Amino acid sequence: MKNKLSLAQGRGYLAIPGPSVMPEAVLQAMHRAAPNIYAGELVDMMPALTQDLRRVARTSHDVAIYIANGHGAWEAALSNVIAPGESVLAPASGRFTHGWAEMARGIGAEAEVIDFGKSSPWDMDRIAEALRADTARRIKAVLAVHVDTSSSIRNDIPALRALLDELDHPALLMADCIASLGCDRFEMDTWGVDVTVTASQKGLMVPPGMGFVFFNDRAQAKRAAMPRVSKYWDWAPRANPEFFYEYFGGTAPTHHLFGLRTALGMIHEEGIENVWARHERLAQAIWTACEIWSRGGALQLNVADRVCRSHAVTALRLPEGKATALRTWTEANLGLTLGIGLGMAAPDGTGRDDYFRLGHMGHLNGHMVMGVLGGIDAGLRALNVPRGEGALEAAAAVISGQA
Repeated sequence: MKNKLSLAQGRGYLAIPGPSVMPEAVLQAMHRAAPNIYAGELVDMMPALTQDLRRVARTSHDVAIYIANGHGAWEAALSNVIAPGESVLAPASGRFTHGWAEMARGIGAEAEVIDFGKSSPWDMDRIAEALRADTARRIKAVLAVHVDTSSSIRNDIPALRALLDELDHPALLMADCIASLGCDRFEMDTWGVDVTVTASQKGLMVPPGMGFVFFNDRAQAKRAAMPRVSKYWDWAPRANPEFFYEYFGGTAPTHHLFGLRTALGMIHEEGIENVWARHERLAQAIWTACEIWSRGGALQLNVADRVCRSHAVTALRLPEGKATALRTWTEANLGLTLGIGLGMAAPDGTGRDDYFRLGHMGHLNGHMVMGVLGGIDAGLRALNVPRGEGALEAAAAVISGQA
């Protein structure tokens, strides 16, 4: 019996919004024997590594490293500045703000969520209304997701800072940059962000397992006034360790650190401005193709306004379950894995097969994007999905700089 012809042989492509594609140089840096954790190379490289992390976040302030994913970074940040019974405000434009708010409730805080739906960015007037109503200044922090990985909405952090300043509200501005750091422009100090959280597995191009919390002097003052902070989550010894182990609250994530050292070197060699510009150009190519496909009436971009779209992830809809059918087809026939539509379906699960996402973050170049778009085009054709023609040609024009 003949085996069925498959075009999925060769290296697969994981085009999901994290974990992102890891550079060979990062993988090679991690492929080594365990190092000495008491002296030598690993210990010596930490001051420069933390400095280079701060350069990516565009801050001169402190950073704490945790052996954790993004959810751990959420809890670490909250644990240092929010006491039980205090309140936070969470403007939501996708699933992940709700998740951060749930984390706040889990440590005993009260969380007020302003839900703007799954396809719209923040409405500053509604946020202003909530802040003005807080005459007792019970709100101690605003939990601001810069890019929501579920909806692909990019929110306006500088505008939120300006609003807080205009209202003279003392709440800390806490930004979730898990999907955006190293992809979309982010300027922690210039934008007036007090606390920034991110993780290793997206724009930083390292496997999941490390979370990072950056904090300024305002946030540290709140930390100093806290009645207690758990020993493990306390960012003070991690940011200013007396001994090497204090960076991590115990044994270091040794091989992740070697990978991160290489990844940061790659980012700074390219230049962060160029990293942002590369992500923007590649995102525009993807949007161009998707907008043309959408003329056929089936495919829909979740975010209508390009200004509000992330340069790291794009959320899409294909009704009648065609999104899952497309993902299944591209993975089985091409070795191309597209992202699930996380958090976009109705609470009862209705429509969960109608959404998918494209991750275009980190270690990504033009031919990889054209390969993803070509794979999607092949899948749409195989499934007889109605679509506009000329998408690949238009995307190629963007890639080449001729559009």
